[in-house]
Amino acid sequence: MEQPGVLLWVKADPFIVGALQTPPPSKFSLHYLRKIATYVRTRAAEGAYPRLSWPTWRRIACGKLQLPKELAWLYFEIFDGLSVKTPEERLEWSELLSNCTSEDEVEKQRSQLSVDTLQFLLFLYIQQLNKVSLRTSLIGEEWPSTRNRAPSPDPTEKPNCHNKNWNDYSHQAFVCSHLSDLLELLLDPEQLTASFHSSHASLVSPEAVVALSFLIEGTVSGARKIYPLHELALWQPLHVESGFSKISKTFSFYKLEAWLRTCLTENPFGTSACLKSGKKLAWDHQVDGTAKRAKITCNTHVAPRRHRIVVMSQVYKQTLAKSSDTLVGAHVRIHRCNESFIYLLSPLRSVTVEKCRNSTFVLGPVETTLHLHSCDNVKVIAVCRRFSISSTAGCIFHILTPTRPLILSGNQGATFAPFHTHYPMLEDHMAKAGLATVPNYWDNPMVVCRENIDTNTFRLLPPSEFYVFITPFEMEGDTTEIPGGLPSAYQKALSQREQKIQIWQKTVKEAHLTKEQRKQFQVLVENKFYEWLVSTGHRQQLDSLVPPAVASKQAAG
Repeated sequence: MEQPGVLLWVKADPFIVGALQTPPPSKFSLHYLRKIATYVRTRAAEGAYPRLSWPTWRRIACGKLQLPKELAWLYFEIFDGLSVKTPEERLEWSELLSNCTSEDEVEKQRSQLSVDTLQFLLFLYIQQLNKVSLRTSLIGEEWPSTRNRAPSPDPTEKPNCHNKNWNDYSHQAFVCSHLSDLLELLLDPEQLTASFHSSHASLVSPEAVVALSFLIEGTVSGARKIYPLHELALWQPLHVESGFSKISKTFSFYKLEAWLRTCLTENPFGTSACLKSGKKLAWDHQVDGTAKRAKITCNTHVAPRRHRIVVMSQVYKQTLAKSSDTLVGAHVRIHRCNESFIYLLSPLRSVTVEKCRNSTFVLGPVETTLHLHSCDNVKVIAVCRRFSISSTAGCIFHILTPTRPLILSGNQGATFAPFHTHYPMLEDHMAKAGLATVPNYWDNPMVVCRENIDTNTFRLLPPSEFYVFITPFEMEGDTTEIPGGLPSAYQKALSQREQKIQIWQKTVKEAHLTKEQRKQFQVLVENKFYEWLVSTGHRQQLDSLVPPAVASKQAAG
């Protein structure tokens, strides 16, 4: 009887959300991770296996790997953010932290956290996705590997020329190239010793294959349902191929690895598939005469919610706004947008903004990571679980986040400011994303790369330069003010400015101008206001907010 066909692929979520876009610590090499894998199994009673507690990881990371405590917590926290938790559980955790009045109390709460040990080891290993290779830098391509690599269907494709976190070819190539290492990390200590002599003799536990489901999933040919790897590997008709023995209740290392290599294929819900066969979107937007048509595509018509991807590219001199189910829970990549205003007012899974210039992005709550790379003169306004930047210049970030913003490599003139806008559905969307208003670490960025120790890398926006931002769209909802309010210094600056306006209005009123003088004064104010709109670029935004039909009537008039 013919065996059922199985298709396996590497999941995008662990790489898009979980792989920090900076070279990993050198102690995350296979040599040290093997040592950790052995260590945790021998200390199961101390909160190390099968669940790894924060105190135990802190002891390993700080004591044995010599990592700073902040960096140890960063990786633990990122992985915890990948775990499947309800929005209510996320909000409950935020409430616990917001009630802490000291660092000791925060540590006490953190001590209650634990993560899956084997999956955490895999998570640490995939941080090497963004490891800088001297050979790659010099010759422009990866050094040939004796292990199997996943070929790109496009011979002109150069994976290392793209953002590896979003490149599913890079994900597949990474897993295929390091599959033996990944499996060895999951072996029991005695099996790990045997693997050095012969992988044929090593046995892999079902628990290890369950952990590998963190990276791999698949389906049976012709079926629509997606299964985690371990369910397919343990399926009765596939026991011979996957190498599972009913007697020993284990998998043959050699057969399991061979089966995985045979079945691994392109991610049907990855970025590449989305660009090749995704649904092209034509969202309503106002375009001036010189603008090109934006390229927007998505896979939401075929992908489950956690696999949704929306790619926006080459939005030029446009104002684009959307709040729809297409965006809910989607990974969004915004690429090469220039001189535009983009509003995505729905709860999002993750957002990456790349190579954009002179633009403003107003985003709905981002459930996991919001990352900016290689952007110039960009303003971002968002609530997000994690925020990070690399290679940015002259950008302003108005954010609300329960974790410290990450400053990675190559940034200049970054400005951090409090979140300063709202739209009617914002608080409802925050609840769906599991995001609260406290704690809020917008003003406490963490410099991850040593080259950025210079304090000139970033600044906090002075209250004297602060203004609120009005999101100019109507929709149903109960949010009528900025969630959580503003920091006192910024609220005070707004109040003082409002007082000056009131004094000015009173002065004009008491000037007893004649009708002709009032008319001249009004013309003067309007002209100055128009000059300010043009000089600041706000005129473009206001013009683009006018509906096309109205704009054409105005032009005709």
